[in-house]
Amino acid sequence: MLEKLNQEIKNCTKCALHKTRNHAICGEGNTDSKLFLIPQAPGEQEDKHNKMFVGPSGKIFDELMDAAGITRDMIYMSNLIKCKLPENRKPKQIEIKTCSQYLDREIELLDPEFLVPLGYYSTQYIFHKYFLPQIAKAEFPEYIGKLIYKEGRKIFPLTHPAALIYVNDFKGKVIENYKKLQILLHECKWYQVCPMKYFYEKGELDRKWIELYCKGNWKECVRYRMEESGEYHSDRMLPNGEMMEG
Repeated sequence: MLEKLNQEIKNCTKCALHKTRNHAICGEGNTDSKLFLIPQAPGEQEDKHNKMFVGPSGKIFDELMDAAGITRDMIYMSNLIKCKLPENRKPKQIEIKTCSQYLDREIELLDPEFLVPLGYYSTQYIFHKYFLPQIAKAEFPEYIGKLIYKEGRKIFPLTHPAALIYVNDFKGKVIENYKKLQILLHECKWYQVCPMKYFYEKGELDRKWIELYCKGNWKECVRYRMEESGEYHSDRMLPNGEMMEG
């Protein structure tokens, strides 16, 4: 099914971008990965070599992934827009609407645990797809590195590597957020014996707590931190430190 979809992408002429491209870039990587990264669109070098992240932003991408201890064969990635945007301009809404149909089908086929939009436009589209509030570009930084659970999906927006090409004053923060990808690949080591699992399976705890913490960013769980330090904590303490009702 994915091969058939990729062939459709390669031959696509649904919008004017096909007139200025060399290649429509298909997704690549580990189709069984929990992590599905969604950059905005290919650049000049990606269009030339028919491969994702081989240009200037690709070099930064590889640095960020190295810092996170993740290799390309541990993730799957596919662009929101499959063809290069002339002069690296912003995508038009009609281009997003047309091309995102391919991304939707990729998500449906691969059913990843985490969607990781890179940059504002990819994040805006994923928020729209899963009925999250639409955000202005100035608001985007508030969501970077924050795990969101909606409509049965876990969404983890990150900075696009291209943002560091000319300005790298915030590179340390970007690296810090990319390192969280390694955390998302594994559930909390305490999950199997955690009271949260017990309460969830009894129907007393909303699934969001499991997805956001136990099987999400467990390093932000107050219970995890207290367990690691040997501090006492009530069985009814929630991952954010509050107490369960009842």
